[in-house]
Amino acid sequence: MMGYSEKLSARIDEIGSNLCVGIDPRPDLIDGDFETFVRDLVDQTIPYAACYKPNAAYFEALGSKGYAIMEKLIADVPENIPVILDAKRGDIGATQSYYAKAYFEFMEGVDAVTISPYMGFDSVEPMLKYPGKAVYLLGVTSNPSAEDIETKKLDDGRQVFELVCEMAQKSEPLEGEVGFVVGLTNAEPEIIGKIPDSPLLLPGLGAQGGDLSLLSGSGRSAPLVINVSRGVMFGEGNASERALNYRDQIAEALGK
Repeated sequence: MMGYSEKLSARIDEIGSNLCVGIDPRPDLIDGDFETFVRDLVDQTIPYAACYKPNAAYFEALGSKGYAIMEKLIADVPENIPVILDAKRGDIGATQSYYAKAYFEFMEGVDAVTISPYMGFDSVEPMLKYPGKAVYLLGVTSNPSAEDIETKKLDDGRQVFELVCEMAQKSEPLEGEVGFVVGLTNAEPEIIGKIPDSPLLLPGLGAQGGDLSLLSGSGRSAPLVINVSRGVMFGEGNASERALNYRDQIAEALGK
């Protein structure tokens, strides 16, 4: 079975893009039918999307109908394009094992899930029992309040997110793969340099003002993707044109 990093790297190489298209559909900004909007978004951006990241909250807010739309949308993404379900789950091990079943056994097409690791490694481990699947742990996120916890200094000089990074080593005997979420708004070299060479999901480009130049010369070998949600979904032109624009911006910043 192809590993997660292999699948993502193959897609990045195939289309020359590190763009992750975030699907955060806000009904108040959508003209017309919700389902038609999200399906058209995928159809228009396939040539430029290294992967897709549907945010579960925006679908769950519509109740069972929204959840069904999300399930069908994910299942219909072409098999060679990874899907990262942005769910940010984090609970005790027994409960987390049921989240793992929901996403990796019963939701067709999910390749990775975002996880909040702050209850400890036993809240992450159940998600790592699935070959070919991955979790992205929240490392240093793109929100301003990341400094409230994630980048706080410990007595020994480390920062809190470095404890999360240590979970990559703990995961090595397990079947699944660990990556990290690092917001572009907080991706200074002194932070990126402390993150293991694992898959990275970097939100914060576009509406949040993330700086792509921070990634220059990072020298990482594991696949990284830069997420854009609102910037691709909404704005001038169509979604295909906006995705192409971001793909080119990212490629230039990464020296491709």
